[in-house]
Amino acid sequence: MDLKVGDVVEVRTEAEILATLDERGELDGLPFMPEMLAYSGRRLTVHKVAHKLCDTQTRSGLRKMDSAVHLTGARCDGSAHGGCQTACSLYWKEAWIKRVEPGPEPAGARPAAPDRRLLPLLEANTRKPPTDGDEVRYSCQATELLRAAPTRLSFRDVGQYVIDVRSGNADLRRTVKSIAIGLFDRLQNRTRRLLPRRLWLKDGLPWGFLKGHAPGPTPSQKLDLRPGELVRVKPKEEILRTLNSDLLNRGMGFEQEMSRYCGSTARVRARVEKCIDEKTGRMLHMKNPCIVLDEVVCQGVHSLNCPREFVPFWREIWLERAG
Repeated sequence: MDLKVGDVVEVRTEAEILATLDERGELDGLPFMPEMLAYSGRRLTVHKVAHKLCDTQTRSGLRKMDSAVHLTGARCDGSAHGGCQTACSLYWKEAWIKRVEPGPEPAGARPAAPDRRLLPLLEANTRKPPTDGDEVRYSCQATELLRAAPTRLSFRDVGQYVIDVRSGNADLRRTVKSIAIGLFDRLQNRTRRLLPRRLWLKDGLPWGFLKGHAPGPTPSQKLDLRPGELVRVKPKEEILRTLNSDLLNRGMGFEQEMSRYCGSTARVRARVEKCIDEKTGRMLHMKNPCIVLDEVVCQGVHSLNCPREFVPFWREIWLERAG
């Protein structure tokens, strides 16, 4: 469809979508999930062209995705997956949408009657086969992404950067910056493998130069933040003092993309208490809830403009009330 950022599309009817799915409720290994049914018949704009994605399960780098987009405002609410609060940006195959002209929906337009065959199929496939302990394991787009995008995308594949710019995912300046960071990080990796430590630049750290300083068990802080409160992300050096050598605070990671928000202010969107583990499909319950912030997402600058736009989780010790 040669879609670009800002194009207006309409999500197809349930009957049309059903015709594209196999017995698992999938197209090319990508599940169409019950949470997506609410968008059937609605008009939305293309937010990103989802031609690639980060592998957050095995850390193999970028993967290639075919014929898919992210739509503005379309994130998973977890209602069919145990209330998962990860708020992933949904993937839409081009077969599930159609291009329409910009402008308001036609007067009198009504959503098509629900197709009674589709919801039971989708609900049945939100669960993986039970384990020996009968523990519930979930299946969703995030857990199945490696099947939907099995091909690794090389850093040297120039075509991906052309698509980034042509599609509107990123402008030329940001694309060049992302490539430069990628080159630097690969040089640092090679330096750590081949040279003695005394010759490493910035301790061989990737761009952003994050290095945890916590000598023992990482500290915690309870602010009891609530949705709507205004907070400020603490300076990077303060946050690094709460992290161990693996950049973890009580098991939760702080990444280079998150450090770009240090010093900025945002409103609390939600307190997160549970989320699905992408590798296993198990629901993880947090002993100490973490925070998500309004309009704060991974922008992909450190991952070659990955358009997935994860919502980062924040420990309360990394934040402070503002104003």
